[in-house]
Amino acid sequence: MSQLAASGVGLLLALSVLGIFAARRALGTRLVYAACAAVCAALAGVALLGLLAPGAGLESVEIPVGLPLGRTVLGLDPLSAAFAVIVNLAAAIVSGYAIGYGAHAREPLRVVPFYPAFIAGMNLVLLAQDAFSFLVGWELMSLASWALVLSEHRAAENRHAALVYLIMASGGALTLLLAFGLLAGPHGGYSFEAIRRVSSAGVGPIVLLLALLGAGSKAGLVPLHAWLPLAHPAAPSHVSALMSAVMTKVAVYGFVRLVFDLAGPPAWWWSVPVLLIAAVTALLGVLYALMEHDLKRLLAYHTVENIGIIFIGLGLALAFEASGMRAAAALAFAAAIFHVFNHSLFKSLLFMGSGAVLNATGERDMEHLGGLIKAMPVTAVAFLAGCIAISALPPFNGFVSEWLTFQAILLSPQLPQWVARLLVPAVGATLACSAALAAACFVKAFGMSFLGRPRTKAASAAAETDRFSQIAMLLLALLCLLAGILPGFVLDSLGAVTQLAVGERLAPQSAQAWMRIVPVDIHRSAYSGLFVFVMILLAAAATAFVVRRVASHALRRSPAWDCGFPDASPATQYTAGSFAQPIRRVFGSVVFRAREAVAMPKPGDTAVARLQVELHDTVWDALYAPIIRLVAATAERLNRMQFLTIRNYLTLVFAALVALLIIVGTWR
Repeated sequence: MSQLAASGVGLLLALSVLGIFAARRALGTRLVYAACAAVCAALAGVALLGLLAPGAGLESVEIPVGLPLGRTVLGLDPLSAAFAVIVNLAAAIVSGYAIGYGAHAREPLRVVPFYPAFIAGMNLVLLAQDAFSFLVGWELMSLASWALVLSEHRAAENRHAALVYLIMASGGALTLLLAFGLLAGPHGGYSFEAIRRVSSAGVGPIVLLLALLGAGSKAGLVPLHAWLPLAHPAAPSHVSALMSAVMTKVAVYGFVRLVFDLAGPPAWWWSVPVLLIAAVTALLGVLYALMEHDLKRLLAYHTVENIGIIFIGLGLALAFEASGMRAAAALAFAAAIFHVFNHSLFKSLLFMGSGAVLNATGERDMEHLGGLIKAMPVTAVAFLAGCIAISALPPFNGFVSEWLTFQAILLSPQLPQWVARLLVPAVGATLACSAALAAACFVKAFGMSFLGRPRTKAASAAAETDRFSQIAMLLLALLCLLAGILPGFVLDSLGAVTQLAVGERLAPQSAQAWMRIVPVDIHRSAYSGLFVFVMILLAAAATAFVVRRVASHALRRSPAWDCGFPDASPATQYTAGSFAQPIRRVFGSVVFRAREAVAMPKPGDTAVARLQVELHDTVWDALYAPIIRLVAATAERLNRMQFLTIRNYLTLVFAALVALLIIVGTWR
């Protein structure tokens, strides 16, 4: 299995080179994306076989390339196999979507060669069994995705987004390098097997901090999330889907690998910073998303929210494992990994839907959309399925993983530490609030984009997307539904992963009646997605029967309700800004420093009132803006050194030599 997976990475790198020549023709572009889809599907199949039969064919592969006089070790274990399934399943479907969508790229030469390299980098991170190959894969993933963000480089905002992303990615890689250095110890054994044999009790807390910084910056934990709402809208939509739904999960894998596998047994207080950061991330992510009118920025902020949900599960798993509650730790960890899988599906679907809308209308601003359900019915249905899934509504998959997380939260009174017993319920309340706000946000996203009347000529002229994109979106919608009504099979497949991470696994779930899942005890909680789905179908069928048999068939046409303003202009419709106004007035002054200004027409004037809203990213203003100003001011002063005279340069060189002699002499 490991050899096949390593060969798949090699094929993707070969496709990257081939893409330089193939991108010059539309057919070549389609063939590269089709080949990527085939390779990723094969990698997902290989990883799934390794996950369901752990130990069978998972021997490591050694490649004579690495640190000086060293070798690179690649291989699959249950943890990497689970994430490889998640990464490559989503990448295969997104690549199928790109066969149609990618043909519309403005500059395919800036996209096609880097796309397979991006996927290869993510797989290399998952296959790595030593720190060297892990960091090489991490850098390949980062640099390839940076090039993809910069593909439409003529726009100034895209160049800014790429610069911010590159800086954040470089800082994250540096912290991961430091973490591996601490874990390797003075003997410098960089293979994961050697690291596990070294006692890391003294450096574990520092490794946790470095993992939160390094992996958290790539995943999008607050306050390290600044690059997501910039980079995701800048990249092509199929790349945005991979970055948001897949690359952030590779970052989650990096955190899990470092903290749960290599850093040794955790202390209970490790969970405190993880839970605090995760709760703030979930709440701020959804609040920022609610304020957004740009569809892709909205989805980017919702990635921040979902990363917070995942880390809530991981924080709970740390607390339970350190307290000896292995079964509860397995539940929390399984909920986190299940949400990783779910988010990879519905976030890929939503970004693909936004890409279809962007391709059809040229617009990302929801205030310029509307009425697309008539022109783009397939996209609308698929996007609606993604909205239901991400809003955690049954019977789709998002509900199951969040419900499992709540079940783990309800076990927190059994924790022996009073700090954890007080903190976890507060985190649970924050999670419940973010879940409710997420549902409101996607009512806005779907309603403003697909319902009502078209607000612009571009929305009126929209047409359905290509067949490849439609099939890919419907396939993802179907997978979201299947994972929601048959969650027991997913949980059972994660048994070996939870065993590796926390030393315990959930009881078998797929054999229960009605395919229900019983995470703790049948008398305490159980859920059957299949039963809920059947009841929904029966209720819909009964409603349709009653309407057809009982309701009057007389047809009466009348004008739509005009809210007392008889104007056919689409400007009289509810807007995204007005939808978010109640929530903005509750949270806006604290979170966004929001200011509203209303331009009211004069009495008797039938013009529409105009509302202007000013919002601020408080995290950016408080953390990043001062650093930017400091760097700019320092660079401005240092820039003067380029214009010194030769005498000034000689003086500086002489002073530097004297300083070095003094330092060396003092040291001796």
